[in-house]
Amino acid sequence: MGTRDRRKIQRALLKKGFQRSDNDHAKFTYLTLSGEKTNIWTKTSYGSKHKDLSDNNISNMARQCRLSKRDFMDLVKCPMTREKYEILLLSAGEIASGGDKV
Repeated sequence: MGTRDRRKIQRALLKKGFQRSDNDHAKFTYLTLSGEKTNIWTKTSYGSKHKDLSDNNISNMARQCRLSKRDFMDLVKCPMTREKYEILLLSAGEIASGGDKV
């Protein structure tokens, strides 16, 4: 799959309901559609020497987001909507309808 631009992935995560941490600019936590904070989070490499994310980084981020690598790429490239992502998390028991971990 090659490398992917870190900034593009970060922007996509923000559009899909993730919120950047105040104390760690590379950490993103998922907020449900109702605004509830979840324990679903991921980190991106931070710093000028890490402009691109490797396949290994992408795989780790996918796992942290409770997705396959393919589904994660769909999430950040936009075929997967935020609503569909949340439905996947709900059906997998990763979050409850209120956003908490089951």
